[in-house]
Amino acid sequence: MRACLLILPLLLTACGFHLAGRRPLSDDLRKVYVDTVMQYTVTEPPVETQLRAILQRRGATVINQADSKVTTIRLTKLEETREVLSIGTDGKANEFRLVTRVHYEVFRGATTLVTPGDLVATRDYSFDPQQVLAKEVEEQRLREFIQSQLAELLMLRIDAALTYHSATVVPAAPVDAEPAH
Repeated sequence: MRACLLILPLLLTACGFHLAGRRPLSDDLRKVYVDTVMQYTVTEPPVETQLRAILQRRGATVINQADSKVTTIRLTKLEETREVLSIGTDGKANEFRLVTRVHYEVFRGATTLVTPGDLVATRDYSFDPQQVLAKEVEEQRLREFIQSQLAELLMLRIDAALTYHSATVVPAAPVDAEPAH
């Protein structure tokens, strides 16, 4: 039994298994510019802050200016909505769903590295009219959590797409000087 526990980590590392966030970054993500196009924001949204932190934690250099030789991750259309899930007998909302959407693009110069797409994350929470201030704070924290979760999901999606792309690129076969007989 003890021998199995010692061999298991070796087998996992031999097959390419890595804990989340511990895999080496793709060469395309070594130097990155994160561009956020949001209307009417005073501070950078949590999704951008978290994405920068994830990239830096994994060894990327996050630069402050766009460059045609640097990979750009562009985040646009960050939308946060709140939907009513249930209504009490008094006609007031008891439960809400927070929905956050973001559109992303990953490119270098004019080359698209990852197909543009949208990510959506949701969280449900109950509402108590007797605790309005506490529930407003809870809602704000949930919104920040959702954006952090979106950053993690975005990083996973980008990393997977770049890994798949680099794994499917087949080098050209060498050209023979003489035809084979």
